[in-house]
Amino acid sequence: MNDSGSSFSIFNRNLSHKPWQIALIVVFGMFATGVILLALVALILTPTLPAIDDLSESRLKVPLRVYTADNRLIAEFGEEKRIPVKIDAVPDRLIKAILAAEDHSFFQHHGVDFLGILRAAWHNLVTKSARQGASTITMQVARNFFLSPEKTYTRKMREVLLAFKIERELSKQEILELYVNKIFLGHRAYGFAAAARIYYGKTLGELTLPEQAMLAGLPKAPSRNNPLTNPESAMERRDYVLRHMYNLGFIDKTTFIEAYNAPLTANKHAFRYDVEAPYVAEMVRQYMLQAYDEKTYAGGFHVYTTIDSRHQRAANRALRKGIMAYERRHGYRGPEGHVSIQGDPDKGQLDDALKDYRVVGNLLPAVVLKTEDKTASVYTQDGYIAELDWDGLSWARAYIDENTLGPAPKKAGDIIKPGDIVYVELISEAKTSSENADTQDQGNGVWWLAQVPRVAGALISLRPDDGGILALTGGFDFQQSNFNRAIQAERQAGSSLKPFIYTAALEKGFTAASTVSGAPIVIEDATLEDVWRPENYSKKFFGPTRLRKALTLSLNLVSVRLLRAIGAAYTIEYMERFGFDPDKLPRNLSLALGSASVTPLQMVSAFSVFANGGYRPQPYFITRIEDANRNILEQARPFVVCRDCPEADAQETALPNTAVKEDAKDDVQRVAPRVLSPGISFIMNSILRDVIREGTGRRARQLGREDLAGKTGTTNEFRDAWFSGFNADLAATAWIGFDQPASLGRGEAGSRAALPIWMDYMAVALDGVPEKPLIIPDTVEKILINSETGEPTNEDDPDAIEEYFVKGAKITEETTTEEERAVKPEPETVPEKIREKLF
Repeated sequence: MNDSGSSFSIFNRNLSHKPWQIALIVVFGMFATGVILLALVALILTPTLPAIDDLSESRLKVPLRVYTADNRLIAEFGEEKRIPVKIDAVPDRLIKAILAAEDHSFFQHHGVDFLGILRAAWHNLVTKSARQGASTITMQVARNFFLSPEKTYTRKMREVLLAFKIERELSKQEILELYVNKIFLGHRAYGFAAAARIYYGKTLGELTLPEQAMLAGLPKAPSRNNPLTNPESAMERRDYVLRHMYNLGFIDKTTFIEAYNAPLTANKHAFRYDVEAPYVAEMVRQYMLQAYDEKTYAGGFHVYTTIDSRHQRAANRALRKGIMAYERRHGYRGPEGHVSIQGDPDKGQLDDALKDYRVVGNLLPAVVLKTEDKTASVYTQDGYIAELDWDGLSWARAYIDENTLGPAPKKAGDIIKPGDIVYVELISEAKTSSENADTQDQGNGVWWLAQVPRVAGALISLRPDDGGILALTGGFDFQQSNFNRAIQAERQAGSSLKPFIYTAALEKGFTAASTVSGAPIVIEDATLEDVWRPENYSKKFFGPTRLRKALTLSLNLVSVRLLRAIGAAYTIEYMERFGFDPDKLPRNLSLALGSASVTPLQMVSAFSVFANGGYRPQPYFITRIEDANRNILEQARPFVVCRDCPEADAQETALPNTAVKEDAKDDVQRVAPRVLSPGISFIMNSILRDVIREGTGRRARQLGREDLAGKTGTTNEFRDAWFSGFNADLAATAWIGFDQPASLGRGEAGSRAALPIWMDYMAVALDGVPEKPLIIPDTVEKILINSETGEPTNEDDPDAIEEYFVKGAKITEETTTEEERAVKPEPETVPEKIREKLF
């Protein structure tokens, strides 16, 4: 018993004297158990982690980007605004701001900041929440690319494991690059380059230190610290980043104080593109949606178009200038609204008054501040004070209807009053020195009173030798109306169709010297028991007239008789070779006066046949499509004019009206089919040059070129105005009219409303382009004819002129009337809804 008691007492005494040993054993056991549990969790979770290869080849949701042929950005489409950049392109100070804000020990740890995690875990344990984290930049990369955003311990464990894996397989610079491009920074901006554009309208290299610190502070709470929606919180966060940069030695005290005292400069900036071509961008978007479906907006596609940036800018200016000129000719409809102005209003009141008005095209909303005798001062939405002189105001006679204006104003107060909300147009910018280029001075320049146009228009141009569209604008302002009139508006073409009828007549045996009567004509309509009396635009009548002169002067009566002579059915079939849909051409004599409805795209494509010597290219607008890695997915293979190639048969070549894309590896050249003989093409080109030299397009002589050709077009009641013209390098069509067909007003013919638009565009587009002579083909000869009769004559004839003929053509001495009788005419009918006058 004594031994037993002794043993028990010894054991008891040992336990009571060594409690630390027990605690050590317990702690060690708990640690071992934790390690084992963590190891088991790691073994379970590790196989579920994504491969780093997927990370390094990260599928960023990069938007679709659209470019001009000369690599200028037109547009981008995507839910996430993102501009991927290489880490070498990120300013060093921005990287330091990011490190100060998010992970100053980034270059020291191996993906995880253990002290930070313990600190966050203790905080969350005490507060019984999971709100605080200690994510490193590497962990944020892991979370943002692969893991869900919920704040749980399971997610945190996976984040830690993936961070280790990322650090093992990627360099610190690669991790930073992923972070800079991926992180969400509010307002749909993903990545710092996109955020710099949205908040400041700048590139990364243009950001100031306060702006860099502001962006660096966003990842923690993009909404709470957003400078646009919560500027006070944003400033606090920015100042924290600046202080931390100073404490870490990233910036000196002077730099810190200067940046700390800088005001908030963030403002919502729309993405600004290099070239304004929204109608082209929308065409691309529609094509991409059809071809690539849901991948379109996030696949990082790069689409290169045929658009030339210089041509596109010229087209935008020309169309807007022409539309505004029309608006000024037809009077002022009054201000857009009115606000009460008492005393001297402050900038905030004025800005508030304008906030609901948007910029339309190149027109800027403004508030009238005061008017004097013949001047007015306005405050624009851009914050400038602009002066309107009498030249910019005197046009504004009151609009009554398209043909009627009110009396001419005598002073500015007759037109506008203080408090009126108006639109103004900057006609020309002022030349200011750098010392005076302040906010107020930017309102200088020549400003005119304007109004949002009701009339619409379109301008499109292409290369005749391959059909590549160089410029396309489908309206005054895409946001005002996204209806693309250049390719969607089917409008009556008026006299613009006459050249194709005259070409068909040349093919039928007529010549440029053939004479056709221009006397009055009455055509009966058996179904309506009514008659149709077509007229010339001038209301004058002509006797027998040579076809060259008739087309140059756009004589309607000659054109009707000519179509009757060759037959409407034949003409419609012939016009198909120019790209016109025969099912949409009227099968009666109204075709002679342009009653068919066509689009500007169809017109410019058809006129390009005359420009290139008789070949029919196919219009296209996309040259190639690349994926995010710059691999070519599609490459355009246009129908190219090849004058030395075997001639293709136009009847056997299918030519759809949209661009054809082929596999990028298929580099076989496709040849545009010849649809006109060299002789007929040459003669038509020479006649259309006469339209500009001495006909309805003679205003274009102001361009000072001898290589221009074209044709005006005006429909009845002046509902549509056209001009299509070309030289060997460029073809372009301008159209103007109302979307809901209505009269443009008396005198608004193609030569007045559309031709100036075409001229303004061509003046820029052909600047520096040398003229190319019109070479007479071997199949054409010159013969002296009498200018009145069109019959062959000699040098002794005082009325002798030279005319071109296809060799072998029958040059008859018969009168036109006899020639017409030799051809059996088709039944003379007019459509049920034929208008009284067609031009």
